[in-house]
Amino acid sequence: MNGAESLVHTLLDGGVEVCFTNPGTSEMHFVAALDRVPGMRCVLGLFEGVVTGAADGYHRMTGRPAATLLHLGPGLGNGLANLHNARKARSGIVNVVGDHATAHLALDAPLTSDIAGIARPMSHWVQRTPTADAVAHDGRVRIRARLRVEGDEPVPAGGGREVAREGRDAAAVRRAG
Repeated sequence: MNGAESLVHTLLDGGVEVCFTNPGTSEMHFVAALDRVPGMRCVLGLFEGVVTGAADGYHRMTGRPAATLLHLGPGLGNGLANLHNARKARSGIVNVVGDHATAHLALDAPLTSDIAGIARPMSHWVQRTPTADAVAHDGRVRIRARLRVEGDEPVPAGGGREVAREGRDAAAVRRAG
């Protein structure tokens, strides 16, 4: 099991059964995990505003939390208006934001950005996950934070691309948290 699969399992264990996505190449490991792990419904959107608005609307209509998968900081930025509305409505959303491979961050690629800085004003909790071993734990911490807040607020989380593809053993995923 890799980091992406462990996060999908953690979301499912926390009651998140649908993920609205607008992925890029850096999120392909998570997209593959959404396809491989039974129980998670993946809905593709053609723009981050659609994805974040759909997640907010899903929560408001069903009362159940939703996840989003957004492409890097610019993708998160494109969804901020809806995440602002979701925060005000206390909608239950967990945002997963992809990032470049850690080795590429020093090269300041065109889409490199301060994801935590972009996320913080619209988020209750922000965490950059540095390793595959920490993905399940950080996901559980986030879901527990959601349970402590009446309603919820959107929460971006992300890690380098290698975090999603690194292998994990299933026992370590179950022990995380």
